[in-house]
This record gives sequence, C-alpha cells and structure tokens, in this order.
Amino acid sequence: MDKFNIILPTALEWHVSGVGGVIATVIRTWGSAPRPIGSQLAVSGEGDIIGSVSGGCVEGAVIIEALNTLKTGKNIILEYGISDEDAFAVGLACGGNIQILVEPIGFGLSESTLTELIHRCQRKEAVAYSIDINSGVNKLISWDVNAVNKLGINNSGFYGTEFLVVYEKPLRMAVIGGVHIAQPLVNIAKMSGFSVLVIDPRSAFLNAKRFPETELSNLWPDEALKLFKPDNRTAIITLSHDPKIDDLAIIEALTSNCFYIGCLGSKKTHSKRLDRLSRIVNSDACLSRIHGPIGLKIKSQTPTEIAISIMAEVIQSLRVNSI
Repeated sequence: MDKFNIILPTALEWHVSGVGGVIATVIRTWGSAPRPIGSQLAVSGEGDIIGSVSGGCVEGAVIIEALNTLKTGKNIILEYGISDEDAFAVGLACGGNIQILVEPIGFGLSESTLTELIHRCQRKEAVAYSIDINSGVNKLISWDVNAVNKLGINNSGFYGTEFLVVYEKPLRMAVIGGVHIAQPLVNIAKMSGFSVLVIDPRSAFLNAKRFPETELSNLWPDEALKLFKPDNRTAIITLSHDPKIDDLAIIEALTSNCFYIGCLGSKKTHSKRLDRLSRIVNSDACLSRIHGPIGLKIKSQTPTEIAISIMAEVIQSLRVNSI
C-alpha cells in the first residue's frame, strides 16, 4: 500500500492538470537490485518525480524515457544491469539487474482505470493491477482470499504473461498504553507506513497533545480492538505495564489473525503474564504468538531506542510472514 499512498494520486493529478503523468514499475529483478518488484516511480511531464525504482541509481535515465512515452503514447520496458554500459552510465554500479515497465497515463493506462484503482485503495480494499506485457491489456483484480487461492498469487510479479502490481490492505498498528515509549513508537510506525490507533482508558495518558494527528480511543482495550477489527496486516502492542489493561488487549488479539503481538516487560514479568493468560487461553501454541519481552535485543535504553527495537521486530515479523 505504501506505493499507493502518494504516488498514484500525484500521478493522476499531473495527468488531469494537463502536465502529463507516467508510472514506472519494477517488474523483474536479478541479483542485488536496490528496490523490490512492484516498486513504483511517477514522473510528470515537467520532469518532477515521486517514488523510486532503484534508490536513485537509474532514475535519471528512467525520467528521460518516461517523458518520451508521453510523446509516443506507448508503454516501454527498460532494463538495466551491472554489465550494461547504459547501467554503468546511469550509476547502477551496486550490482544486479532491474527491468522497469513505463506506462504513460491516458494511453494504455487509462485515466478511468487509475481513478478506480485509487478509489479502491482509498476504501482500504486489497486490489491488484494486472497488465499483459505482450498485448498491453490491463484490468483490476479484487485481492481477496478467493482470488489469491484461485490464481495462486502472493505478491507482485509475473503470472504467465501477466504482470500484477499488488496493492494490499494498509498496515495498521494498535498501541495499548499511551506511555512515554508509545510517543516515539507512534512516530516511527507512521514513518514505516502504518496507520496507528493508541488505546488507553486512562485520560491522563491519552490526549492529542501527547499524540498529535493520531487516532485515539479511551475505551478499554478489548472493546476498542473489537471495533478496530485487527486483520493479518495488523500489529498489536501492549505498553501500559498494567495487567488489567494489557491482558484484555492480549486476549482479544489472540482471537484475531494479526501478524504481530508484542508486550512490554522483563522476562520475569512476561513469565507471570503467560501464567495468568494460560488460565484463560488453553493453548501453548496460541500463547507462543506473543513476543515478550518485546523488541529485538539491541541493548536499547531510552524510550526512542526501545521504540526502534519494537519497530524492528514488527518489521521482521511482517517480512518473515510475507503477508
């Protein structure tokens, strides 16, 4: 979803304004390519850019080719590799090969298709944009469980001659406890592409001054999470250090398919936590989903360092699960 957040609406805005817009997408990688398949870059007819297809290595060359497609009205596929003179000239000296599909908006990629894609993403639907590389025919696919099972698709990539760019549901995080550590964690999570809800029934900890521009809930965590409806794109983190609050959140989290549950506290605290929960949740496998003590072991000390260690573990779980 991160590739949608700004890139697609900005590209459409450029097109509608008459400046022109082009979308470049990484469709294949080999070796140590700097950006994964599905990464996108938008280019305006005036040479403005947003997004990235290589981390800066080939963007200059892609911009030139993208501007040319606004004149020809045709898609093109670019390829750069460490052994190519062109790649060396544009700076791809870090190794690897990348292949990039460049689509001018208003031609093969119609304004209506792009508008519908943006609307579906704004409705927080999982959707995929499919294009047949040979014919240029494109369509949108609803990205639900049935579609995934039927097509055998997990991520952006080639399936026969069709290339799919997958726009998954947004990443979300519920933070229980508006404590000091939660403040840097919320900021880091937002920077990492998560929308965040902070839950705390204690009004002293939960206010807009402590968490500006953040969704807040002063309900008890079990009630708040029922309304939040965690899914497999959700991380749930308990920080309150109060079992009356945290345990309610953990029990509710364990009934969901959230990809991460993490709880603040020492090894001793976590052992006591598991003992309490075992009387309610009669499943060792279920309790094993809980990360505690929370965060990667980087000897963090300050609230910000602890928040970084938590976010690192969340991202590790996200990538390992490949959701």
